[in-house]
Amino acid sequence: MKHLLSAAILLALFIALPFIADAVGQSSLMILGARMLAYAIAAASLNLILGYGGMVSFGHAAFFGVGAYVVGILAYHAGGDPLLGFIPGTNQMLITLPVAMIVSGLVALVIGALSLRTGGVQFIMITLAFAQMLFFFFVSLTAYGGDDGLIISRTNALFGLNMRNRMTLYFVTLVIAVLFFLVLWRIVHSSFGGILAGLRQNERRMSAMGIPAYRYKLVAFVLSGMGVGLAGALEANLLRFASPDMMHWIKSGDLIIMIILGGVGTFFGPIIGAAAFMLLEFYLAGWTEHWPLILGAILLVVVLGTKGGIGGLISRLTGGRT
Repeated sequence: MKHLLSAAILLALFIALPFIADAVGQSSLMILGARMLAYAIAAASLNLILGYGGMVSFGHAAFFGVGAYVVGILAYHAGGDPLLGFIPGTNQMLITLPVAMIVSGLVALVIGALSLRTGGVQFIMITLAFAQMLFFFFVSLTAYGGDDGLIISRTNALFGLNMRNRMTLYFVTLVIAVLFFLVLWRIVHSSFGGILAGLRQNERRMSAMGIPAYRYKLVAFVLSGMGVGLAGALEANLLRFASPDMMHWIKSGDLIIMIILGGVGTFFGPIIGAAAFMLLEFYLAGWTEHWPLILGAILLVVVLGTKGGIGGLISRLTGGRT
């Protein structure tokens, strides 16, 4: 019941945001709110393996960038020459988003199959190395803008809706986010989620019970990569731009910071952390170019002064759980 109340409050806040932005004459806040939702999806996807599975990946920005580039490259070839000579381009969101998730999932399968044979610091460094390899690969793709990135001429089309309208785009993003979190809730609270939590606590004991640890961790890694890929595809639609910077290791660090801010291993924590991070970045960057220094100080206060991040603080104040 408390989880349902938390979900209802968060949903009400996100529903109200565009109307508040419109009332105060700051329609740009709608795009900021939509980006919060996209990053909430990315952070929650990473939290699936980090918070629930105990796997610290420093390379998930790779899947974020891959998802963005899938949208950008398919849009680039829409109405023109097919990709690789046989794959037609498209700007239909019902096609680009699933394809972005599938491609990101396949990339995650390859990276996870190799990385998960290690653990600890080695796992962190291997995921980081793969992400940087992909970063430099896309930098070298001069056909798609190289280091400058790829401009997407227009937002993907969906059911004849006016996707140029910021409020329409916002609510489309909100609906996708709600559907994503409903699926994630089912995953986390299923037997699969329970096994994943057990592997985090004691992998040797779970293996002794006959649980194929590597297989479960790989599935979780792939699902996590698909979720981050979806977030990257949404970000590309919101910014109408895809860039190699989206898969830089700094972006992976941002996702981890969002999780820590909101609360590691909690369901609603990444949503709260993503919203807090994006708001801080938006307002601090407008105040000073040294905003990362202030953000770092705030992060220290949150880590040292709270138990479980902002979500944990809210939970204790309200007597509930996030």
